[in-house]
Amino acid sequence: MEAHLLEWLNLSVRWVHMITGVAWIGASFYFVWLENNLNRVNPKTGLAGDLWAIHGGGIYHLEKYKLAPPTMPDNLHWFKWEAYFTWMSGVALLCLVFYLNPTLYLLAPGSSLSGTEGVLLGIGSLFAGWFIYSFLCDSALGKRPALLGFILFVLLIGAAYGFSKVFSGRGAYLHVGAIIGTIMVGNVFRIIMPAQRALVAAIAENRTPDPALPAKGLLRSRHNNYFTLPVLFIMISNHFPSTYGSQYNWLILAGIAVLAVLVRHYFNTRHDSHRFAWTLPVAAVGMISLAYVTGPAPINTPNVAKAPAQVEYQPLPETAVGGGAKPAEAAPTQPAQAANAGPTFDKVHSVIQERCAVCHSAKPTSPLFSAAPAGVMFDTPEQIRQNAPRIQAQAITTQIMPLGNITQMTQQERDLIGAWINQGAQTN
Repeated sequence: MEAHLLEWLNLSVRWVHMITGVAWIGASFYFVWLENNLNRVNPKTGLAGDLWAIHGGGIYHLEKYKLAPPTMPDNLHWFKWEAYFTWMSGVALLCLVFYLNPTLYLLAPGSSLSGTEGVLLGIGSLFAGWFIYSFLCDSALGKRPALLGFILFVLLIGAAYGFSKVFSGRGAYLHVGAIIGTIMVGNVFRIIMPAQRALVAAIAENRTPDPALPAKGLLRSRHNNYFTLPVLFIMISNHFPSTYGSQYNWLILAGIAVLAVLVRHYFNTRHDSHRFAWTLPVAAVGMISLAYVTGPAPINTPNVAKAPAQVEYQPLPETAVGGGAKPAEAAPTQPAQAANAGPTFDKVHSVIQERCAVCHSAKPTSPLFSAAPAGVMFDTPEQIRQNAPRIQAQAITTQIMPLGNITQMTQQERDLIGAWINQGAQTN
């Protein structure tokens, strides 16, 4: 029951995160588009520009003031809670997925960190990321946006590289995304909202507003706009083990981030001209190139004549599958034969039942799951055969499964399964 409740709690928080994130990113895209498409030719007195638009069966006329109207309207709409709730729900997800059981999802197998150290590193990186970013923006680099952007990019990819040495691939990616998300919400909370409050207060007190604060808020809003596509990729990356599961996952993240920023730049500048239209085909070619270079290497069939006579299973510790009592079916009564006569299905089936079906079963014995993750089950030979490509991608090529290697799958067992798949994944 605990696993079932955690699953629904995870779903609920993730759904809130998605809903508020869509609202926040949508507002960011819209207002940057609005700013870029204002008609600034001979605007009315006090206006920076205006724009006519049609949507949903209606025609709209929007005007932007250079600073503010002479008097404030009765109803002024603020955009802040989308950002706040996106960040809060994202932190809640980090706690549920990574920090609640850090040895499962957060830490890489064999990581030098303890679970507590990993959690402290993750949380500390969020705040360190914001303070470093804020310091750089307020320094002389703030007046050189291209150089500032390059330095921020190098620092974030450096963080990805560092995380990849101690965190799982998923943990590394999601923490880079969490750092960027914290920077974005920090911009809203510490820069954009104070600037807007100061503007409204000046009007209410019949003072001339300070134009520097809104300009700073607009600059940080543009930063957030360029951060959005890399963050969106990171949010969906856990579905694609060929990215975060690669030994060069930090380089893959760097490549995709560059392509995402190029695409965003085109959409941010196309109102003026299409001189950055080249970024779209470059991004397409870049994605194809990444798909090619991250392709799985051919599986080498082990020389079974020289293979060890048997590979013994290591008994599962009582806390290996989530800290609960040892499942009744979690450990074999006899050491399993892994490879002494070739990759026959009987041997592969024995390994998969011991190392994988603890979770991937109609009735998982792991207390972490009340149902098979992603609906993938290995209860029958046919299910194993049908999922052979997925097994190869996640247990052989990237070795991200089993999660945290909680069932202690050995390299010999991975080689055995890989050889069986390479020879056609036959079950008879």
